[in-house]
Amino acid sequence: MKPSTQLIHSIPVDELTGAISVPIYQTSTFVQESPGINKGFEFSRANNPTRKVLEDLICSLEDGYAGFAFASGMSAIDAVLKLLKTGDEIMAVEDTYGGIFSIFNSMFERFGIKVNFVDMSDTDKVLEKITNKTKIIWLESPTNPTLKISDIKSISKIAKQHNILLVVDNTFSTPLLQKPIPLGADVIIHSASKYLAGHTDVIAGLVVVNSKTLADQLKFNQNISGSILSPFEAWLTIRGIETLSLRLEKQCANAMAIASWLAEHPAVDKVFYPGLATHKNHHIARKQQKGYGGMVSFSLKEDQIKSAIRIVNTTKLFKLAESFGGVKSMLNHPATMTHRNIPEDFRRKAGLQESCIRLSVGIEDAEDLINDLKQALDKLNQPIGKQITVLQ
Repeated sequence: MKPSTQLIHSIPVDELTGAISVPIYQTSTFVQESPGINKGFEFSRANNPTRKVLEDLICSLEDGYAGFAFASGMSAIDAVLKLLKTGDEIMAVEDTYGGIFSIFNSMFERFGIKVNFVDMSDTDKVLEKITNKTKIIWLESPTNPTLKISDIKSISKIAKQHNILLVVDNTFSTPLLQKPIPLGADVIIHSASKYLAGHTDVIAGLVVVNSKTLADQLKFNQNISGSILSPFEAWLTIRGIETLSLRLEKQCANAMAIASWLAEHPAVDKVFYPGLATHKNHHIARKQQKGYGGMVSFSLKEDQIKSAIRIVNTTKLFKLAESFGGVKSMLNHPATMTHRNIPEDFRRKAGLQESCIRLSVGIEDAEDLINDLKQALDKLNQPIGKQITVLQ
């Protein structure tokens, strides 16, 4: 069965009513026949029929053992990090999302969990930096925002040799473009707010694990912390996933067209897109991904924050916003937005230039999106008009 068909038919018809759309079970509790005798549901914090459909769906799509739905991507990350204890260490990809950097350095280091940041696009560095206290390898591939590619299968072999859990954030790729569990990952994380829900109207996080042991631990963390996804948000995410394959096909095609165009623009310094043959580890992306995604980043030859801000303030179709993966194209300036809490020297070491702009490519016409970027880039050569103050 092809992935798009599997996706649609992994969403069940309601057995009770025959409803083809998953019902929203907006209830906090469930009537029981007798103490401990029920229909599999007791209290919605522990389990809810609508949420369970979403959890089973993402588990099926990722070829996992069990899935879990959380109130946000960050709460999903928090639940996974609570698998650790004081004295443990995390090896994390250095080019990481700003929120991950903050939770590592501002919260979990206070609990005695050390984080070592490594450029995992070079597999040899992963092996070099492992210590006897490393318990989790935290990987994004592609990374956010410079889209570095790491060899998931090779890193998973290293992790297994050292009895280390491999956690992969698969938000950028989704299970339609990349499946880390068959490549050897133990835990998958999604910010379902992005491509899975797909319409920038949901905050949600998902986790998929590859074993009963991890499933039992994650279920306990989810239930005891109570950071669960509501039935309505679960329903919206299910509805979004139904059109994922159609949206991704258009977004990937648009992103490739835009990346190729940017690569030829005289004002552009670097273009970060795994689909370009010039991209580092393009050969690995080609091997482990079925498509290259809808995210494109680029930097300017005039590598200054003011230049980047001038561009993001003058696009018309690309909307300036701190998210990605929706049907409407968006852009942001990581150094002053999503990654502003990361120290400048660390950002530069990770390859994040001051002028880097991240594009989330939507489903509009590619030519219109390119024309929008063109008019914004052309303004770099135009003098900034004087501000006129009108005195009342």
